[in-house]
Amino acid sequence: MDKTEQQLRVELAACYRIFDYMGWTELIYNHITVKLPGDKEHFLINPYGLHYSEVKASNLVKVDIQGNIVEDTDYAVNPAGIIIHTAIHGVRHDVKCITHTHTDAGMAVACSQEGLRNDNFYSALLHNQVAYHDFEGITVMDDEKPRLIANLGDKSMLILRNHGLLTCGRSIAEAFHNMWALQRSCEVQVASDASGKALIPVGDDIIAKAEQLMSMQSVGGPAGELEFKALVRIIDKIDPTYKD
Repeated sequence: MDKTEQQLRVELAACYRIFDYMGWTELIYNHITVKLPGDKEHFLINPYGLHYSEVKASNLVKVDIQGNIVEDTDYAVNPAGIIIHTAIHGVRHDVKCITHTHTDAGMAVACSQEGLRNDNFYSALLHNQVAYHDFEGITVMDDEKPRLIANLGDKSMLILRNHGLLTCGRSIAEAFHNMWALQRSCEVQVASDASGKALIPVGDDIIAKAEQLMSMQSVGGPAGELEFKALVRIIDKIDPTYKD
């Protein structure tokens, strides 16, 4: 194993522990992947059957772009994860990391006919950055891949209707940060709806200004490094065994 792969294994394992710390887990389900450098189009995914708190650098599973396991391991991989991640990694070569969650707030917005509104601090910053994919049942059929890819397009955030949230990133940190922003947007929307009070609309001029600002920021390198490193420091204090 080369140094780059080992570093990505540790970083991805840390991301799983961070998701657990944030409360974004769903028993043994859901998945986060990172694409390995090189022309083999391999990526790492969590072992099916382990909770996120059990994921380590050493037990991550390496698969090819068809979803075949390409190294010795005691574990299988989640078929739904394979469909989603092989589809996106196969065509979006700008994407290095993909995350998927089934959080309460994320699923609540995903089940809402209107989807994510742009009327809170976080969601206003995501205007025109979020794509939608209609529910087709459990994601285990190859024929869903073209529609999933087409609906995602060139965006890095996807609401899977009736299902959950998905984010992409040019780095693990950026995919995490995109998920945090999308999740936070959903949490605020669900909380404000639960209040039963009239909501203050955000003007089109403010939305346009926010969209322009976010567009300018996305031109640079991957975002989220500072935020991700801060969470890694917390995980290191709690349980650094993810590095094993």
